[in-house]
Amino acid sequence: EGADFWKAWKNRMMEKNKLGGFVRSLFLLALGGSALAMLVGGGIFWYFSRDLPQIMLISDYKPATVTQIVVEDGDTNTVIGEFFKERRYVISYEQIPERVVNAFISAEDDQFFNHQGINLTSIIRAAIANFRAGHVVQGGSTITQQVAKSLLLTPERSFVRKIKELILAGQMERNLSKSQILYLYLNQIYLGHGAYGVQAASQVYFDKNVADLTVAEAALIAGMPQAPGKYSPHLNPKKAKERQSYVLRRMYENKFISADELSTGLAEHLKVHEAVDVNQKFAPYFVEDIRRKLLEKYGESMLYEGGMKITVHANVEVMKTAGEVLK
Repeated sequence: EGADFWKAWKNRMMEKNKLGGFVRSLFLLALGGSALAMLVGGGIFWYFSRDLPQIMLISDYKPATVTQIVVEDGDTNTVIGEFFKERRYVISYEQIPERVVNAFISAEDDQFFNHQGINLTSIIRAAIANFRAGHVVQGGSTITQQVAKSLLLTPERSFVRKIKELILAGQMERNLSKSQILYLYLNQIYLGHGAYGVQAASQVYFDKNVADLTVAEAALIAGMPQAPGKYSPHLNPKKAKERQSYVLRRMYENKFISADELSTGLAEHLKVHEAVDVNQKFAPYFVEDIRRKLLEKYGESMLYEGGMKITVHANVEVMKTAGEVLK
């Protein structure tokens, strides 16, 4: 009996050692696999992020802006000339009315303040809505992703670009506040007819500053990022009105406006401004002469992207009359 006991005990120890060895091997395998996955993941992250724009501080944002010639006549300032590659007037986040911010959030990303750059629920919801409609009616990209997309230099649609977009969106969410991301978005986004950002769009479509937009006007502009040409009030007024109505209803559903404000916005007749070339409106010959001198002195990049302001002390009406005489 004693011999049987020691034999059984020895067998149990051998089985225990085998089990322990298996567990240790499994642990080491898992540890090695995790390390390999981290190494591969880190390599992939480095590869796709090495040439991304550096948006670490809000001061890193230096987009192309409009160079203006402004005539000062007493207390009156009149813009008589503009030169640009992208018509953009950068304004602070504080200068953008809450109704404009709420219109864009309702139209593009109603969970903006709750996610960290990517919203899987929104992507799934957009896919279902687009499948039911048979065409694209909703986008799944968050506002942060849209900023990332617009800051990437290449326009191609590819899997690689999408990865870069997601990485850049994550970086921005870590480095910037939500209001700073909105500042970038509302100044960077293309809104049709050469207008980049909400201030330019306000002037192009309604000949006013963004601070003066009504809820209905804000909703129309906020409906344009997905397809500026399709929803242009100049090119497709019916589609633009349909999209504006959708944005107004989304604003109501998100409790940004009341039922009365919804009704008023839907009924409001929008007077869309016809675009005018300011360079030809007042003193075209004078403006062209200044353009040539600026080009010679500062170069093309500074002239068309540097956002310079040239002030002239004169009488606008006299300049306009002189221009008419020269025609």
